[in-house]
Amino acid sequence: MNPVVEPLSWMLGTWLSDPPGAGTFPTLQPFRYLEEVHISHVGQPMLNFSFNSFHPDTRKPMHRECGFIRLEPDTNKVAFVSAQNTGIVEVEEGEVNGQELCIASHSIARISFAKEPHVEQVSPRPAIAPNFLTLLFQALCGVLFYSPAQITRKFRLNSEGKLEQTVSMATTTQPMTPHLHVTYKKVTP
Repeated sequence: MNPVVEPLSWMLGTWLSDPPGAGTFPTLQPFRYLEEVHISHVGQPMLNFSFNSFHPDTRKPMHRECGFIRLEPDTNKVAFVSAQNTGIVEVEEGEVNGQELCIASHSIARISFAKEPHVEQVSPRPAIAPNFLTLLFQALCGVLFYSPAQITRKFRLNSEGKLEQTVSMATTTQPMTPHLHVTYKKVTP
């Protein structure tokens, strides 16, 4: 493993949701999903990842996401770069502290015919008053936003050795709102 990414080594392996993940959003019916996560390295100063979710009953493929996690050398600053089957390409940035990674949208691009409502892109406009969830995320993860965050993620390794992921998002029609929570058990190192 490249020593630059050693602070992220706790994320390595194949992980399966256990129990199924839970999703909610004001414009969606609550849902459950299964997810398989592969996080690996090939010796470069980054990790490779893929997230593949499935319907818990039919096993029909749902959301797909793949990309890279980079760590700025000699810092705890992290970039999470992903491409999604929904037509979204995203860069999230944040920090790793111990066995916790908190990241938030830096930039989002989408295909011209992506399904609405669109996840908003961060723009260089003046800061607006953050809502409660943004303030809570900032307090818990120590990340400050100078423009509204559209997606926030938190990964952490819990005391049972399971990986947890929590995602919140804002769209063109909804403020920052909890969206996903999933706990994974490691199935391969």
